[in-house]
Amino acid sequence: MQREAFPRGSVATLWLDSTVLQDNLIGEPTERRIDVYVPANHDGSGLPLLVDLVGFTGGGPSHTNWKSFGENLPERLDRLIATGAMPPVVVALPDCCTKLGGNQYINSAAMGRWDDFLLQEMVPSIEQEFGCGGAGKRGCFGKSSGGYGAMVHALLHPDFWSAAADHSGDKAFELLFAADWPNVLRALAKADNSIEKWLQAFFTATALKVRDGDIHVLMDLAMCATYDPDPNAFMGVRLPVTIDTCEIIPERWANFVKWDPLTLVETHGEGLKQLKTLYLDCGDEDQYNLVYGARRMHKRLDALGVAHTYEEFPDNHSSVDYRMDRSLPILAKALL
Repeated sequence: MQREAFPRGSVATLWLDSTVLQDNLIGEPTERRIDVYVPANHDGSGLPLLVDLVGFTGGGPSHTNWKSFGENLPERLDRLIATGAMPPVVVALPDCCTKLGGNQYINSAAMGRWDDFLLQEMVPSIEQEFGCGGAGKRGCFGKSSGGYGAMVHALLHPDFWSAAADHSGDKAFELLFAADWPNVLRALAKADNSIEKWLQAFFTATALKVRDGDIHVLMDLAMCATYDPDPNAFMGVRLPVTIDTCEIIPERWANFVKWDPLTLVETHGEGLKQLKTLYLDCGDEDQYNLVYGARRMHKRLDALGVAHTYEEFPDNHSSVDYRMDRSLPILAKALL
């Protein structure tokens, strides 16, 4: 890839030893890395703050890594800012990855209090260190699980965040998970139908080679620990379906559905009117069926009178970082 020479911003690495993440059931470390991008010729003071919520299997530092055929996020920001496509902003990239492979950025008795981590610890520490952000000047963005996090944070905390961008975020849980539960059961059957045995074998195998499909099984188990944690189960994981016949267990599935953004919008949608901007997009060939949930959210926001930008694009769920060229300028301009 031809890399153009734009004025280069700096990336600082901070470490935060969290209090709110203590006592999580999965034994997740409380010390978290946060990479912070500051534009060229700035020290961060007075600039808006954007927080990058990275998708499943990733963490903030993965977006500052060098990429062979493309830009990492700091390089993308350098280009967008230097060409005038967006005003300068500080961007925080926290490592919120977990032993179960990812994060939905909400509080969970099993996974940890990640909502509290962002609002009570991470953002205040970055704002104090760099003099950026503050009321009316904070936004969050992400893709997939990160898009889910951005959407849910906008719904739950419109008094904290003033802008959000949801790229291909999780919605319409019945479509997203419907085809996955049989795959999970087939995988568990090879481990004596034991979630603990399967996870222990996965953790051992990661040092060698993870089999095709195992990451998706891990993701589904992580969702169980996120939306319906069982304090008495290994790593808090219990299934919302029967182990032998794959029938939905209504009371457990209800704990999932209450965290679907399409459920939350019914009780928290009015709060989105406080935002300065809200952006949603999704590929029209998204292989996880997320475009249908995105369309439903778009229709519901229209019905509620919530101003937002919604776009579909001709692509699927994978390798769509280029969509940030659309969202980041919209967020940054709104937060000026």
